[in-house]
Amino acid sequence: MASDTPPSAPGFGADRASPYDLAVIGGGINGCGIARDAAGRGASVVLFEKSDLASATSSRSTKLIHGGLRYLEYYEFRLVREALMERERLWAIAPHIIRPLRFVLPHHKGLRPAWLLRLGLFLYDHIGGRKLLPPTRTLDLAHDAAGRPLKDDKAKAFEYSDCWVEDARLVVLNAMDAAVRGTAIHTRTRVVSARREDGLWQVVTDGPEGERTIWAKALVNAAGPWVGEVLNGVIHTNAKAGVRMVQGSHIIVPKLYEHDRCYIFQNADGRIVFAIPYEQDFTLIGTTDRDYHGDPAEVAATPEEIAYLCAAASEYFRQPVTPDSVVWTYSGVRPLYDDGASKAQEATRDYVLTLDVPAGSAPLLSVFGGKITTYRRLAEAAIEKLAPHAAWAARAQWTMTGALPGGDFPIGGFEALVSEIAAPRPWLERKTATRLARAYGTRARDLLEGASSLADLGRHFGADLYEREVRYLMRTEWARSAEDVLWRRGKLGLRLSQAEREELDDFMRQQVSEAA
Repeated sequence: MASDTPPSAPGFGADRASPYDLAVIGGGINGCGIARDAAGRGASVVLFEKSDLASATSSRSTKLIHGGLRYLEYYEFRLVREALMERERLWAIAPHIIRPLRFVLPHHKGLRPAWLLRLGLFLYDHIGGRKLLPPTRTLDLAHDAAGRPLKDDKAKAFEYSDCWVEDARLVVLNAMDAAVRGTAIHTRTRVVSARREDGLWQVVTDGPEGERTIWAKALVNAAGPWVGEVLNGVIHTNAKAGVRMVQGSHIIVPKLYEHDRCYIFQNADGRIVFAIPYEQDFTLIGTTDRDYHGDPAEVAATPEEIAYLCAAASEYFRQPVTPDSVVWTYSGVRPLYDDGASKAQEATRDYVLTLDVPAGSAPLLSVFGGKITTYRRLAEAAIEKLAPHAAWAARAQWTMTGALPGGDFPIGGFEALVSEIAAPRPWLERKTATRLARAYGTRARDLLEGASSLADLGRHFGADLYEREVRYLMRTEWARSAEDVLWRRGKLGLRLSQAEREELDDFMRQQVSEAA
């Protein structure tokens, strides 16, 4: 199928004489982030993803760019500081998919004392170089609008700043930018085997084009929950997997309150649960932390997790949250580094990078753990580890200021961008212009170019989704199925009926077949 993103230079990887500089296994945030950074330093890169981009952990987060306030309790000061420093950096390079949020933390008598919360929030405000996000303040819930949805026994709260991110879109935008810089992105392509031969990696893949072999000077294993499976079943190393798989589930319910702030609730078991405004008409509640031992591809929210989240929210909200009010759930497996913590919620969220370079052999870098907030720094750290073995890796860092596709507008300019999209198109509802600006940023102009009426957008699939947008996603963002469009490139799956979803899937399947 045609693509607006250029392929890598012809001939790369086809034989030993012209190998890629770097091959990456895994199309989640870490794999795409590493591919983008490496390509921007001049490396020839190829990336393989066995499913769709962001099809596992990277689309199933709590959608936050945050320092991780609770990690301070486990003395993860380096991780928290690095994550806090990344908040405004990421906001600046992707102001369409990242936006600031205010979080309300009610004080719960009998749990963490107020002085401890104040101390933690003081550190949170001051160790991460915060410049644009507003500081913490104390709320009187009897008089503040944030107190209205809550039960009367909550008198005081603290309000602090973090950011929201469209997580799956963050992955896709990194992949798009990597592709513009020459990376060959292959989705629906499984790596069957990888072995060292004569100082190179021979990588055999199976995808839409059948079985193929490429050669690369270095290999990155960023397979997320499958990192251990790749090490032992694809590369056949003797390395210890070192992965602790932790399941995190979320529920979506109809909107529980009218204001635009979020809540962070303390629970008696020491965990915390977020309640976040979601897609205008809903509230997202999550997450859980429990060890997971099954196939990561089969993970799903359990009835026990759903009941737990409902009970946790009902402890605080006046309006009870019950399992029958849940309109959607999603669940992901966090591939945490196994540090021996006794409880899943205590396991480190920091990343660990291991480099295997037997004498005279091609390097293998494996990625364990990490948070979506620190993906950019993880990518820099990964390339720093490769630098002694790859000349390109020693070139200057650049991703701190390099805008992601569609993010080339001022950090405070989102509403102006919406107006720029909507004003010359009176036939386009402002809420649709807002959704398109939030998803595509300045590239929404390209999507709408030449359209002078709704009819020009083509077939209507439901909600405000039209054929032109679907074709754009297929052409530029590797979308191949209704699930890709409705649950990863966006969340319109919440608004389309089952019949409409099936109609979209049939349309996309036909387009893929015709292009084959």
